[in-house]
Amino acid sequence: MQFALVNNEKVEAAPGLKGVCQGCAAPMIAHCGKKRSWHWTHHSTANCDRWWEPETEWHRAWKNQFPREWQEIRHHDKQNNEVHIADVLTVHGSVIEFQHSSIHPEERAAREAFYKNLIWIVDGTRLKRDYPRFRQRMNFRRSMMPGHFLVDFPEKCFPKDWVACRVPVIFDFRGLNAVDPPDPILDGLWCILPGRAGHHAVVVGMSAGNLVNTLSSRAQLIPYKETMALAEEVQRQEAKTAMSTAPRLLAVGPGRRQRF
Repeated sequence: MQFALVNNEKVEAAPGLKGVCQGCAAPMIAHCGKKRSWHWTHHSTANCDRWWEPETEWHRAWKNQFPREWQEIRHHDKQNNEVHIADVLTVHGSVIEFQHSSIHPEERAAREAFYKNLIWIVDGTRLKRDYPRFRQRMNFRRSMMPGHFLVDFPEKCFPKDWVACRVPVIFDFRGLNAVDPPDPILDGLWCILPGRAGHHAVVVGMSAGNLVNTLSSRAQLIPYKETMALAEEVQRQEAKTAMSTAPRLLAVGPGRRQRF
């Protein structure tokens, strides 16, 4: 973890500090080596957040784009008396979870049910094949909304374990590496919205700066229910237009048809 409580204040690890976990109040050990970012660890995580995972540099870099007071926020589940610590909870109530490692579908679904207004940000650099596949099969069709695209088979370009989530999932294929010259596809973030508009998934392209600024000013990054409804309406209108302009057949005799 990046933070522990020292004299009831949230403090980053530093040599010689002693702290306690804000989730379970157990003593924390400050690790201040040269190979990894300084961090806190438990003697044992058995009585703390069962969703806890080691933090990567990518994970830490993303968290640090948000104010310190929004990071590592304790949540108490009163129904089963579990404690979970969200990566980021904005002042407007959005929970952001950054995911580098693979995650079991049951745990992913449990987090989506537990946190309200959750957004996943997934490290698309974990598997080398993911970005080349995305780039190769990125056959997106623009919708009438700027930055929004319709995708027929999202599982062909995105990691399939993430395409059926009940919350927005954002893929970061660039990771920590700067791109020179700039590449708008690699530099961008790609968000697949929950649900389907007809038979299509809706994907939204955005920048990291836009994501941070938007979540700093409102509760929802994308009002996805309204967005999906609008995408469905756009498709209905397109279907009506296609039908009205398609060639029709006129009967001109037994067994014969003529286009008009």
